[in-house]
Amino acid sequence: MPQIAAAGASLVAITPELPDHSLATAQKNGLGFEVLSDLGNRVARQCGLVFQLPPDLRDLYKYGFGNDLAVKNGDDSYELPIPATFVIARDGTIRAAFVDPDYTQRLEPADILQALRTLNAAS
Repeated sequence: MPQIAAAGASLVAITPELPDHSLATAQKNGLGFEVLSDLGNRVARQCGLVFQLPPDLRDLYKYGFGNDLAVKNGDDSYELPIPATFVIARDGTIRAAFVDPDYTQRLEPADILQALRTLNAAS
């Protein structure tokens, strides 16, 4: 986080959870960045990142994981965004993107910092 801030950037997470649930997640995990609510996955849908959980996984999420998506997200669509990371320039241009349906795979922090350095060098 300090290196991201030093590069003049901010880290923001976006979730389909209702604001009360996203705030609870941020507080529970001690996140040092803003967590925004994307109700109905509107932003994720614009990026082509929305998928619907099949019926067998809905029960697993609800009863196996204790994660009732209908309650947390405020709708019964059972839609989730595919995890993605974007480095976005001030003009709105996406300068780096990483998308992987496997939520355990994320863009390496070093790669984010390199994208920020490249972005700053181009400014």
